[in-house]
Amino acid sequence: MSKFITPKEFEAQRQYVDTPSGRIAYVAQGRGPVALFVHGVLVNGYLWRHQLAHLGATRRCIAVDLLGHGATEIDPAQDVSSTANATMLAQFLDALKISAVDLVGNDSGGGMALIFAAHHPQRVRSLTLTDCDTHDNWPPEAFKPFLALSASGGLRGALETMLADKNFYRSANALGPAYEDAAQVEDATIEMYLRTHLASEQRTNDLKRFLAAFDCAHTVAVESRLKTLRAPTLIVWGTDDVYFDLKWSHWLAETIPGTRKRVEFAGARLFLPEERWTAFNDELRAHWLASER
Repeated sequence: MSKFITPKEFEAQRQYVDTPSGRIAYVAQGRGPVALFVHGVLVNGYLWRHQLAHLGATRRCIAVDLLGHGATEIDPAQDVSSTANATMLAQFLDALKISAVDLVGNDSGGGMALIFAAHHPQRVRSLTLTDCDTHDNWPPEAFKPFLALSASGGLRGALETMLADKNFYRSANALGPAYEDAAQVEDATIEMYLRTHLASEQRTNDLKRFLAAFDCAHTVAVESRLKTLRAPTLIVWGTDDVYFDLKWSHWLAETIPGTRKRVEFAGARLFLPEERWTAFNDELRAHWLASER
């Protein structure tokens, strides 16, 4: 892959593996121990393109598409909750015969990473969490209007509006608050994230079901297990996140005994792995190296 991965290059690298949860899409790059990257709601594995492009010298980086997202294919009745996605991650690794990973999560994917790590600690060589679903901090107040819109039948129209007017996607009324500088988000990236949800009525409904399944009970349930999690853990948080307050980075650091380092990115927001990828990748490299000692 090139230094900066285009959507066309990303799609050309896509692979699939069959699991009990569905036909899971992923992109892999690099060599060495596996690092598994888990995205959140409304995006897909393309969120991690800068990690795929720049960390392959030390890890086989795999970016997976969640249930109801990206190119992953599922049955219309497939459970798409956070716990179901964590189960899918285990099935995904089983299908690829991968025993353990350096696990990295963002947003909803961070919550799924927590659930996976809580239930499969032996499969987590190291853990990295960025701004994400934690304990009872979700769904975030700032995201509840979108959840209500989806529940009332307006999801498809909202997606169509954001795709027809990319500046609306970047606005404060849509996904703009997830970014430190939404003006820099390319049209092609927005297409990559959202177009798949309009590919069919089922695809739109899968996302609607994913949103309807938001319930912090999934992460609250694993708190006691997290208190015994000793996998080397890195926590990287944006100080200006409007969805997940900085206090949750402290909660995680205090709850997970394996926490080695907690980092604040001043001014960063939810999608810091995409916007602050250079600094984030530096933190990942250092964390992985330290975890090997």
